Amino acid sequence: MCGFVGFTNHIDNSNQVLQEMLDKIRHRGPDAEGAYIDASIALGHRRLSIIDVSDAGNQPLYSEDGNLVLVYNGEIYNYREIRSRLIEAGYHFQTQTDSEVLIYGYLEYGASLLQQLRGMFSFVIWDKKARKLFGARDFFGIKPLYYAQMQDTFLFGSEIKSFLCHPHFQKVLNTAALENYLTFQYSPCDETFFQGVYKLPPAHYFTYQDGKFETQRYWDVHFQADEKPDLNTWVSRISDTFHDSVEAHKIADVEVGSFLSSGVDSSYVATIANVDKTFTVGFGTEERYNEIGWAKDFSNAIGKQNYNKVITPEEYWEKLPMIQYHMDEPLADPAAIALYFVCNLASQSLKVVLSGEGADEIFGGYNIYSEPGSSSYEKLPRSLRHGIGHIAEKMPAHKGRNFLVRKGKDLEERFIGNAYMFTPEECKALLKIRTNAPDPMAITKPFYDKVQDQDDVTKMQYLDLHMWMAGDILLKADKMSMANSLELRVPFLDREMMALAQQIPTRYRVTRKEITDEKTPYITKYAMRLAAKQDTPPETAKTAAKKKLGFPVPIRVWLKEDRYYQIVRDQFESDEANRFFHTEKLVKLLDDHRAGKADNSRKIWTLYIFLVWYRAFFPEYCSE
Repeated sequence: MCGFVGFTNHIDNSNQVLQEMLDKIRHRGPDAEGAYIDASIALGHRRLSIIDVSDAGNQPLYSEDGNLVLVYNGEIYNYREIRSRLIEAGYHFQTQTDSEVLIYGYLEYGASLLQQLRGMFSFVIWDKKARKLFGARDFFGIKPLYYAQMQDTFLFGSEIKSFLCHPHFQKVLNTAALENYLTFQYSPCDETFFQGVYKLPPAHYFTYQDGKFETQRYWDVHFQADEKPDLNTWVSRISDTFHDSVEAHKIADVEVGSFLSSGVDSSYVATIANVDKTFTVGFGTEERYNEIGWAKDFSNAIGKQNYNKVITPEEYWEKLPMIQYHMDEPLADPAAIALYFVCNLASQSLKVVLSGEGADEIFGGYNIYSEPGSSSYEKLPRSLRHGIGHIAEKMPAHKGRNFLVRKGKDLEERFIGNAYMFTPEECKALLKIRTNAPDPMAITKPFYDKVQDQDDVTKMQYLDLHMWMAGDILLKADKMSMANSLELRVPFLDREMMALAQQIPTRYRVTRKEITDEKTPYITKYAMRLAAKQDTPPETAKTAAKKKLGFPVPIRVWLKEDRYYQIVRDQFESDEANRFFHTEKLVKLLDDHRAGKADNSRKIWTLYIFLVWYRAFFPEYCSE
């Protein structure tokens, strides 16, 4: 795992600037550093040595004739097979790394190389003769790739913060991103919180030549249920494919460990991976916030050593500014901070860890996926439900109101992903500034349009795969692991796993009580849970039926305590808050939460995290 930076060379001190940019991402690769500079381009790389840990694997890496120059972040798990084919085609390799496969694979296949890759990656190749850049990002967006055109300079790299060192970079807040963030809790569009800085979307590649930038999608998810196999067949296929994926994801020349919570995803990974060490964090002593006891018992049952840590409230709050700096863009997911601590714990023992991200999106694991078809109310005529919902929206809060409002809307109106913090109307009421932010439905519409013929569960999954997973789940996974110089691998997010999952009928993803012998009214990730139960030792198989908790963090409790209430209130009444918001409305949200009038914890957290992030990147506009 590594990080890279680069820019088209139109400055006199490119050596110095490139070094400053590399220093900003040293955490992504503390083992080695390299650079390539010519009259047209400057490329820099930081390396975390995982495969072929010798100096031969250092980057930038060059083709045999010296014409192609590569900087790359990620792991290609099937690189040995591709390498064998390229050797048969006459290419000569100088290293044992997966990186070199990208150079000769690009020479042989061009952009179609991407269809052959199995792994996580972002990379850029500079063709000296053609004076052309080619860059790509992996299928799911596991690894990041940012770019910007500033004056006559094209910038690109693994982290936005490195761009700030370049003399042509203009640091301006993108206020449209702020408004969208308040709704989604992350930045949902291609343009970031920095005006003019963009994310290359997952499963896209770009070319940059003669000042012209072009992008192209090279892969997508295609849900098409295969009704022929029975449930047992799907369970066996999931088991076989997952074993293969985990084995591929364990390829390394260093030790590999595994994260472990009380959920089925990480338990399944830890069991199949058969690693020696598992890592867990929690809060306090309450079981709903602390899964350490369970993780220790599970680790003992599978014969592994569990390393764990209880995070104190003081530690959690103290790390917030540093964590938001590493995130590059504000992310209001409280689990991101907990993830930082478990990454830090693991990094003290090893360089590579496996994790369970992606299982919910590809197998249908979120509890909200059980909502479509869960109520007989949905059988009422659509026009009637719409009318009742419209009336309910205008009524004071009362029991059942939210149900009527939600059921009165089509899926495309009510579901924008796993988080819906502030409605557009609430955003406009909170913000002093006016932005050109698109409506949330305008952001989600292109994804819904692609699956308009699918059932509601599949639509929700497709949207989450393209937005929530890349914008929240994988963003925090990359940034929090790399902040600790740790490589995080996600065996559920494998092309072969997705190729299988997209064929599984919806009833085997989210299952109703009538086709199971379980006591719960529905089971999410049903077929996958059965596969996990089949592959997990009997004394630990209860995890397969465990209700999903996420990564529980006691934010709602802390915000009622004097110390943390005051910290947030001070920020809500600060000059920077007053710059963007009607601060009296922020304070009312906080006071109502403390008084028990409403659980505003997630909304408060969304606002507070933006202000913490803003202070980290725009300190010149903040009060002392």
